[in-house]
Amino acid sequence: MKIGFIGIGIMGAPMAGHLLDAGHEVAVNDINPIPQELLDKGAQAVSSAREAAEKGDVIIVMVPDTPDVETVLFGKNGVADGLSAGKIVIDMSSISPVETKLFAEKINALDCKYLDAPVSGGEVGAMAGTLTIRVGGDQDTFDKALPLFELMGENITLVGGNGDGQTCKVANQIIVALTIEAVGEALLFASKAGADPAKVREALMGGFASSKILEIHGERMIKRTFDPGFRIELHQKDLNLALSNARKLQMSLPNTATAQELFNSVAAQGDIGLDHSAMVLALEKLAEFKVGQ
Repeated sequence: MKIGFIGIGIMGAPMAGHLLDAGHEVAVNDINPIPQELLDKGAQAVSSAREAAEKGDVIIVMVPDTPDVETVLFGKNGVADGLSAGKIVIDMSSISPVETKLFAEKINALDCKYLDAPVSGGEVGAMAGTLTIRVGGDQDTFDKALPLFELMGENITLVGGNGDGQTCKVANQIIVALTIEAVGEALLFASKAGADPAKVREALMGGFASSKILEIHGERMIKRTFDPGFRIELHQKDLNLALSNARKLQMSLPNTATAQELFNSVAAQGDIGLDHSAMVLALEKLAEFKVGQ
């Protein structure tokens, strides 16, 4: 299959690499130089998103944020300028669900199909080809794209129509942030009350409070290992999407707002690049006590 891939960064480079490894023809575009490893695998570097769209039957976008996707799709020499009827545009960035629906309408008006397919799993998942991919779009287009998704990820779900993939990703990030907060509060409470937080965590792992976040991030909090898997600044972006879209929907997300303020507090201390489990640092500052102290 001929693929145009725009956004060859930390996530995009290994994702494009898996497509090349499977024998697909991939035209790549990025604002930075294309990694030599991809060129050695046969990637064709092109000078614009338009050219990538012209060369691909499927065009994949993997860029940082909503304005970046809009520029890639509809800016000068953007994807829309290079589309012809029947092509498929897949946005795998994590962006606004509301804006995604507008982008899909514009692409559909060009007689092309659109899927929003944000991913979870970070750089490790991208390199291993084990990303979780939540997709919004129609069944037929999803079925056509599924063999490509299976090269980049493992847990792949068609959630619903356009925008629903992004909505599901935002919902995931709300749950993760609030669970990190809950685990941080619980371990900090146990520790300040005089209990061994490691033993408390071990005991909780056998009950209804058990979770991946208690297992992995609870251990990070206890051992003070905050080297990033998923950085605070990236989770802040996702919670901004949650809160801004909630305002558009005229609803309140009070605990999400609290989690964001805790991330903001850690960021203000200069630790924005730490793993998101370091949210506990803000809670520790409020308690004037550290987990395991």
